[in-house]
Amino acid sequence: MDAKSVFSRIWTDVLIWVISGLLCILWRVAADKSAILVYVWLFIAMMILWIFLGFITGKYHRSYKKMRLWQEIIGMLIPALTEFVIVFWPARQILALFNLSPVVAVWMIGIVAVINLICIIAKHYWKYAQNMDVPAMEIEQRHKAKVLRRDEPRSPESIEAIHQSVLSITTNEDYKMLLEKAHLDSRQTKIVANRDRFSFLQIPDYQYKTLVDLTLLNDAKGINRRFCIVNQKLPDDGRYVCCYRPQEYMKQKILNRYHKPLNWIVYLTYFWHKRVVPRLALSSRLYYDLTKGRKRMLSKTEVFGRLYYCGFEVDEVVPMGHIEYIFAHRKMQPYPQEQLKIYGPLIKLPRICKNGEIRFFYKFRTMHPYAEYIQDVVFDENGGMNIADKSNGDWRISSWGRVMRKYWLDELPMIINWLKGDVKLVGVRPLSQAMFNKYPKDLQEKRIKAKPGLIPPFYIDHPETFDELFASENKYLDAYLEHPIRTDIRYFFMTVHSILFTKMHSA
Repeated sequence: MDAKSVFSRIWTDVLIWVISGLLCILWRVAADKSAILVYVWLFIAMMILWIFLGFITGKYHRSYKKMRLWQEIIGMLIPALTEFVIVFWPARQILALFNLSPVVAVWMIGIVAVINLICIIAKHYWKYAQNMDVPAMEIEQRHKAKVLRRDEPRSPESIEAIHQSVLSITTNEDYKMLLEKAHLDSRQTKIVANRDRFSFLQIPDYQYKTLVDLTLLNDAKGINRRFCIVNQKLPDDGRYVCCYRPQEYMKQKILNRYHKPLNWIVYLTYFWHKRVVPRLALSSRLYYDLTKGRKRMLSKTEVFGRLYYCGFEVDEVVPMGHIEYIFAHRKMQPYPQEQLKIYGPLIKLPRICKNGEIRFFYKFRTMHPYAEYIQDVVFDENGGMNIADKSNGDWRISSWGRVMRKYWLDELPMIINWLKGDVKLVGVRPLSQAMFNKYPKDLQEKRIKAKPGLIPPFYIDHPETFDELFASENKYLDAYLEHPIRTDIRYFFMTVHSILFTKMHSA
């Protein structure tokens, strides 16, 4: 153990003792102010004894990387029990000479032990929460592959067996829909109904043109890995059918079941448990270890995004009661899989800044998880992006995300970037690489000559098309490059006027 680590551990113990000493001394002062100096000396003596015992037991030089929780607790309790014995036997006579009660010393030891215990448990929980023990899935590169099995009809007996099997999981209406759209009567179609993704590993490669997964994704274990395995098993353009229970259904079910305001209290509690807790870095592993991933809340955005992330393209969505069936086909290899994708409330986004540098900007998340993989899908549905209201028709944005965008709450974390000097107060917005590529070459060159800003000229000119947006930024940049300070001051007060009198809000 190096000297820096030893000093760090000793300094931590000193801080803990100072906190416990202050608590005990302040508590005792109310009863006996005349003895405060003696209690300070008592506190110093006990702290020195604690550190001395730590050296004797090897506490400061021991490696904690592979040490278990109970081993660290015992290592902490030995000095605590030793000091307790010393205080209550030989030292209590010395304390009596100064009219000091051993109770204060015992309180010091107790508070130190409790704070140490909390720190030890917190450290081990942090290690537990950060160690997901799930290595990133390796995607095997493959050449083009055609379906190997012949397209032959099944026998009536086989179709009836499939019918009964499907009915044990879904309804007769679902079976009729799948029979028509997924061709259950063909030998090129395979039905799987197992929440464990490893059942797909038993399927031979490229044997089936269509794989029908009747397990609700809300209960499936390892959705991304499940999709990637299916991707590898299907031939080129092979079809995959999966189903899930939409988040909106659960929301309406809870809101309709209870009276106001109890229904919203129940829903927000359910939402916190099923959507927020699984997304936080400190609670995600504990959540999945306890629930095994069952009964998850899944939005349309997340299911679509996961499919596109894993190399599929959605062809059709068929609602059947409280369940939606998604028909997709294999389009490409999956994106490189990450060990774990945690979508917390605060996100970092890479943006192009001055001189073409890439810097990360902070924002509050306003979209459902995996929204970034279906941006083109939403834009194609809407016939492009509405510059005046980017959230119009964009179902990737959550309900609370729309409120945050309307009042710029999602952009508050960018103040961190302002304090760091990544942006100035007024200027064009920092852009992602994909959006930057949509800009004309001359405007790209102007953009990287100036530092981006928190308050863009967008809020003054209110552009509704890309051409109007380009013209707005060109006008600002031309003025800024000629008179930087004067331009930013003028645009700042023009923006304030626009917000106050035209009620301009963020899209």
